[in-house]
Amino acid sequence: MPASQPTSSSRRFLPAVVLLAVAALLWIFRSRIHFDFHAVLQQLRTVSLGFVLAAIASLYSGYIFRALRWRILLDPIRPATTLELLPAQFIGFAMVGLIGRVADLSRPYLIARRLSTPVATQLAIYSIERAFDLAAAAILFSITLAFAPASMPHHEAFARAGILSLAATLGLAAFAVSVRITGDRIASLATKLLHPLSPRFGETVAARLLDFRHGLQAITTLRELLYALACSLVIWVGIAATYLFSARAFIASPELATFSIAATMLLLATSMGGSLVQLPVLGWFTQIAVLAAALHGFFSVPLEAATACGTVLQFITNFSVVPAGLIAAQIQGVSLKEAATTPST
Repeated sequence: MPASQPTSSSRRFLPAVVLLAVAALLWIFRSRIHFDFHAVLQQLRTVSLGFVLAAIASLYSGYIFRALRWRILLDPIRPATTLELLPAQFIGFAMVGLIGRVADLSRPYLIARRLSTPVATQLAIYSIERAFDLAAAAILFSITLAFAPASMPHHEAFARAGILSLAATLGLAAFAVSVRITGDRIASLATKLLHPLSPRFGETVAARLLDFRHGLQAITTLRELLYALACSLVIWVGIAATYLFSARAFIASPELATFSIAATMLLLATSMGGSLVQLPVLGWFTQIAVLAAALHGFFSVPLEAATACGTVLQFITNFSVVPAGLIAAQIQGVSLKEAATTPST
């Protein structure tokens, strides 16, 4: 136990250290930074409420389809209704918005508790759900970017990215088939290859591969596969619509008011990359910075307007679900602290 205390302390103070480092850099280079906070506020005042509400509605529709997809994947093991699975989606994504990606594992835990099923079963469903998300996102990215209009900035690079994304989708499909057929062998091979680096990491990877295989085995018919994929595509179309509506809500900025679908997909891809590692609280601001940098660098959106748009996107995608999560937690008799900590214990 004593040996683990320094690690625990370092993790506890890591956000503060990073925040101080960022503050120091801003202070050192303050003379080179030209940023008008008043212009940001002006941009926020001109935001179209109708577009913002449409963005939130698009995002909320995704939570419903996530519950439906979970029901489809779970049905061969334990029949349930979409309504039974919906509160866990609200609570889980509210925790992700407040804490970070590490809280995403609260969803399988909450569903296991709600349906009185083993947590391992729900983790298997969670693993295959993540794969469907990745596949659906890659399909949309590849199709949109591969056929992006020639007038789009950096068109050749974006078209190439679309083709690579499509190739990655096919590779993921081949990997999924391999795991479904020979999952035990692949897990054993992963353990052997990773054991010299870290025995514990090798065991973890093997366990996740077996969870993934268990989740794949829950899909017993082609109909279930197509239903789950269709739900995944609808979810990601809704997410893309959220980003598109959020950008076009800035009617006073010509670059954002006419934001294209292809540009939206690139922005969404950038946002996904920036959210993979998200520290509590500090991650809110780094995500805004990532979005603002992408809008400013790729599409020449003025930095103030880009920052305002990043702020609105951060609020909608991470915090708009918090009220629904709090209400669902109250109805389910679940404390947010329990939902956030129990999966990791």
